[in-house]
Amino acid sequence: MNRPESDNRDLFAIADLAKEFGISTRAIRFYESKGLLSPERVGATRIFRRRDRARLMLILRGKRLGFSLRDISDYLSLYDPRSQAAQVHLLVEMVDERLALLQQQMSDLNTTLAELSEIRKLASERLAQGN
Repeated sequence: MNRPESDNRDLFAIADLAKEFGISTRAIRFYESKGLLSPERVGATRIFRRRDRARLMLILRGKRLGFSLRDISDYLSLYDPRSQAAQVHLLVEMVDERLALLQQQMSDLNTTLAELSEIRKLASERLAQGN
């Protein structure tokens, strides 16, 4: 099976990762400042490894799913290649909490949509009576 070129590489420049993930180099530096990424340095140049790329992928996925940077940091801090049980338990807990929040928001949105539809209906009927 052919893997994307980036999966075959061991080292990445910040611009490479920014382009690959469609984010700014500033965003990557921000994640680094928060301790989520730890690139090596050669002088002033950041050198990212596959592990950094994988972490960035997880950070972006977590953000897309609505997790806070603290949640993502907690999850990443538990990474242990020998035993991932703690990491998986935390992931299940975080996902359950996020699902509950989104389900509540969906319920709230459905209530709001129903109320707005009723208001619109009543307003339209009033306009029709006036003409």
